[in-house]
Amino acid sequence: MKVLVKSGGEAAVPEWREGFQAYDPRVSAHWWEDASVAPEAVDYVVVWEPKPGWLKTLPNLKVVFSSAAGVDHITCDPEWPRHLPLVRMGGDAVAQRMGEFIVWSCLSLLRDTRHYAIGQATKTWSVREGCFTATQRRVGIMGMGNLGSQAARMLQGVGFQVQGWARSRKELPGVVSFAGAAELPAFLASTDILVCLLPSTPETAGLINADLLAQLPKGTAVVNAGRGSHLVVPDLLAALDSSHLSGAVLDVFEVEPLPADSVLWSHPKIIVTPHAASLPSRLDRARYVAAAIADFEAGRPLPNLFDPERGY
Repeated sequence: MKVLVKSGGEAAVPEWREGFQAYDPRVSAHWWEDASVAPEAVDYVVVWEPKPGWLKTLPNLKVVFSSAAGVDHITCDPEWPRHLPLVRMGGDAVAQRMGEFIVWSCLSLLRDTRHYAIGQATKTWSVREGCFTATQRRVGIMGMGNLGSQAARMLQGVGFQVQGWARSRKELPGVVSFAGAAELPAFLASTDILVCLLPSTPETAGLINADLLAQLPKGTAVVNAGRGSHLVVPDLLAALDSSHLSGAVLDVFEVEPLPADSVLWSHPKIIVTPHAASLPSRLDRARYVAAAIADFEAGRPLPNLFDPERGY
């Protein structure tokens, strides 16, 4: 079985190949521009931002795998093969890493580590007394799928109170559940740290705007590890500068890499990370794809299938 890879550059192919071979020696991984592989011989692809129109040139392609949790970098191609299964990256490693990132983000906001990072850069000894512990703060997670559920469990492990909001109600031990537009105001009003892990859909575009932020209590902090399209940046900056919000951790942006002249880089209340929240190693991703291919070849269901009706 031949797999073409477009993720991480051509130099990363040996690492992808190692991961595939460790799980299933039948899988042969190649760089997407490998001239020795005929288009009709390609069974599967693992891609990030595939060249528009390229996927439709592979006549015997069976499944398209995204090398990340999102698929909008694939579906933005008007000619992507909609008749084929499209699988989002997943697995235990993705959920674990996202959980770690959310816990780190919330603790960083709780202890104001941005202040100390600026102090270290300027060699300034400036102690801030903490007002709260994790047990006194409620984290509200928007998006309670696999990633949100894992983050909720891990946040509880360090003492945070946790509640979740999603389109439909999700039941998790110890997690207060909110669902639908009617319950969003109550969810926001009782949140101290807002975490966005929503998928990218037309309904979620621009959701974190001035109106939503105004419904949060004064002093709330924000973590966006969902999609850059969720956040209206000028509205966030206004809420931070007015001290309605106390801080933010941003991992995703509408334009990536984040331009060097963006004010987000240097804002004293913002921690910027480079879309790295849940990215597992290539070995983990290769093994996840190899396992999914084995399931598909055996007639078993594929994991994390993209649903065009839902948009994720």
